[in-house]
Amino acid sequence: MSNTTVTVTDQGLTIAREGQTARFHALWLRDNAQDDATRAAGNGQRLIALRDIPRDTRVSAASAEGDTLSVTFAPEGKTVAYDLAWLWRHAYDRPVSCDSGWVASEFTTWDSGLSDTMPEADFTAVSTDPQAKRDWLAGVVRYGFGKLVNGPVVDQALMQVVDLFGYVRETNYGRHFEVRTQVNPTNLAFTGLGLQAHTDNPYRDPAPTVQVLYCLESSAAGGENMVVDGFRVAERLREENAQWFEVLSRYCARFEYAGEAGVRLRSRRPMIELAPDGELIAVRFNNRSAAAITDVPYAQMQTYYDAYRRMGEIIDDPAMEVCFRLEPGECFVVDNTRVLHARKAYSGAGTRWLQGCYADKDGLRSTLAALEESL
Repeated sequence: MSNTTVTVTDQGLTIAREGQTARFHALWLRDNAQDDATRAAGNGQRLIALRDIPRDTRVSAASAEGDTLSVTFAPEGKTVAYDLAWLWRHAYDRPVSCDSGWVASEFTTWDSGLSDTMPEADFTAVSTDPQAKRDWLAGVVRYGFGKLVNGPVVDQALMQVVDLFGYVRETNYGRHFEVRTQVNPTNLAFTGLGLQAHTDNPYRDPAPTVQVLYCLESSAAGGENMVVDGFRVAERLREENAQWFEVLSRYCARFEYAGEAGVRLRSRRPMIELAPDGELIAVRFNNRSAAAITDVPYAQMQTYYDAYRRMGEIIDDPAMEVCFRLEPGECFVVDNTRVLHARKAYSGAGTRWLQGCYADKDGLRSTLAALEESL
């Protein structure tokens, strides 16, 4: 952080380096102090509450030397050292996006063009090499899904996949579920029918954020898996008709599941979910589990259905899908808040046996962050 200049202002201070500037409020700086009296050394958690920081906190002096910024706060008279690189990474003085539906820079949206470069890794390599695991998990985060090959062909091998990054989330389907043809199935996923691309379990609150599907047998004709980037679907919808995007993100859909005794799952969430600042954070789409829509005003219902129909058409567009066949010992992991998955129909001849389970991406992202820090 050479050639860094610091200027004390009425509200805090301004840091300038290499032609760029960033402003920081005094209260923000004091709240984010890293000294032992403010943060626990072992876990980084705060030892004080905001009520312990004087309301009229201000910067009385500040200077930069090497990679360290030294700040003295009044009226406490407390001096705190900050790592300049840390401050620069956490700078919040930046242009604010005004676009509804903007996508965070850590994500790359895609369509069928990703087919030749889809995130894929070897099971053994990811299981034994931290660098390989880091690279594969980073791809899962960036693209919303990732494939593993050359895994063991044993019952419940998918649990070994989840152990790579997190924990199984148990549901009414159990710790895992079997995906193969059944008589009198509780879910259409357990038939040989083709399935429209969808996100799983939108009727849960919260819905599982990661799904794993692992192949153990695959001799039936057909049954190829497909994935569609729901974020790219939302972008296309917004590009075509901003009003359609707006109604699907403004009003809640309803989803429900009552396929077995003692289970009545219901949720109320938008098909396109935005953060308060307009960031696109989730997509939910599952025609099989859609309940009656009752949260859209009469005057907007026709527009809502036009938007709903068009979203489904974009999802069904072959130009949006990445298609692949899972062989025994192969699996894919999907971000269930973003990427829709589907299956082509398969015949009754031969066998097709997959096992599935759910997990959550907080564990996946935690594992990735820890690997990035250690490597």
